[in-house]
Amino acid sequence: MLVLAIETSCDETAAAVVRDGRIMLSNVIASQIDVHSKYGGVVPEIASRKHIEAIGAVILQALDDAGTTLDGIEGIAVTRGPGLVGSLLVGLSAAKAVAFGRRLPFVGVNHLEGHVAAIFLSDRRPSFPFAALVVSGGHTTIYRVEDFTRFTILGQTRDDAAGEAFDKAAKLLDIGYPGGVVIDKMAKQGDRSAYTFPRAMRDSLEFSFSGLKTALLNFVKQKGMPAAGEMPGVVASFQEAVVDVLVEKTLRAAGENGLKQVVVCGGVAANSRLRTRFQEDARERGIEVLIPPPILCTDNAAMIAVVGDYRLSRGLRDSYDLNAVSRWPLSERQ
Repeated sequence: MLVLAIETSCDETAAAVVRDGRIMLSNVIASQIDVHSKYGGVVPEIASRKHIEAIGAVILQALDDAGTTLDGIEGIAVTRGPGLVGSLLVGLSAAKAVAFGRRLPFVGVNHLEGHVAAIFLSDRRPSFPFAALVVSGGHTTIYRVEDFTRFTILGQTRDDAAGEAFDKAAKLLDIGYPGGVVIDKMAKQGDRSAYTFPRAMRDSLEFSFSGLKTALLNFVKQKGMPAAGEMPGVVASFQEAVVDVLVEKTLRAAGENGLKQVVVCGGVAANSRLRTRFQEDARERGIEVLIPPPILCTDNAAMIAVVGDYRLSRGLRDSYDLNAVSRWPLSERQ
């Protein structure tokens, strides 16, 4: 099956063409980073308007890159949620229009399911069941994954997501946007043990990053804004605190549940230090860690196509009254 997928859950306008849920023929992403950087974060209304401007061209580019036209497409998959409702509605409306105009079946996909499924576009693929850490700007959750549609939460954040902690830290330190990318790059020049930041809830599989964020705020209040020579050390130490708990809790969750494979996915999974630490620590515990390439960790439509192909190939269809949802936990079907 040749699936055209659309993803507009936040500030990336994306479309992709994937064959049989495994072979990525195209994956086009139009970023809005330059637009939102002046605000230090995504402005929902602006994001929606930019999606409207870009969606048509992105879809056409995805088809062209795949060497096909709508005549060759057999199904449509689109992100239904979770995300910014205004942004989601742009992609959902475009998907419905194409499906209706070409008389094609279409399905709405959970954005988080897509992140987990991105690993099936890689050469190394897990076998069910496995543990998955979905870690991004809005989500930090460990799941037991039974198949493409069955997830059990093993641990999740009580407050901020890891990506949110990175973004807020970068904004507090005034080092640039997007925060996670800037911190990853700057931390490579710093001493990870230069400063001590807290690791919360060490004995639990739950996460909490609000205290870490507060610790950084207090650090700045007490010592002032770090000088240029000190900043890499502060950033590297902060990043290490986040990485420590993500790696430790995820591997512990896998071990306690008898799972020998761990998938790490979501935007923060593109972080180079996190990728390195997972591979190093998992090797010592006899656990295999699989992480998609960075371009498939951040928001993209190819991952949505994988889940879409799974649902469409099993005869599942959604009707044209399908609506966008801002919140859609993986443990719930809507």
